[in-house]
Amino acid sequence: MANVYERIANSRQDFLHKLSRKLVDESQVIVVENLNVKGMVKNRLLSKSISDVGWGMFVNFMDYKLRQKSAKLIEVDRFFPSSKTCSCCGHIVDSLLLNIREWDCLNCKTHHDCDSNAALNIRNEGIRIIHFGGGNPVSAEGACLRPD
Repeated sequence: MANVYERIANSRQDFLHKLSRKLVDESQVIVVENLNVKGMVKNRLLSKSISDVGWGMFVNFMDYKLRQKSAKLIEVDRFFPSSKTCSCCGHIVDSLLLNIREWDCLNCKTHHDCDSNAALNIRNEGIRIIHFGGGNPVSAEGACLRPD
């Protein structure tokens, strides 16, 4: 049984190395949400799924590979309201339950898929961090950047 678990762990690690290499080779900057993986693993309903994904390991792999090529890993604070913020106009919804997967912005009437909207907001926040952190200007194709 231990051999099976070892093979699974090796397979996961190999996949994460290959995926992180592909992303790093294609990017100068990668923006991720700074998730509280240790806290999420404490939730008994989520712990196995989160551990199986190896999110922390994946971010570490990307980080050291980006450093090797003098590129950047930008971490957006986990409390940034990426899901509740309209990626087009910046309006923030007061409350959005986790089981809601799609929503319409009350301000600009844009329809959002929660995951796609959060990804856009995390990218836009990373661009904002780079811009105000003294980095080089970044162009974001097709982005509606959050107002300052």
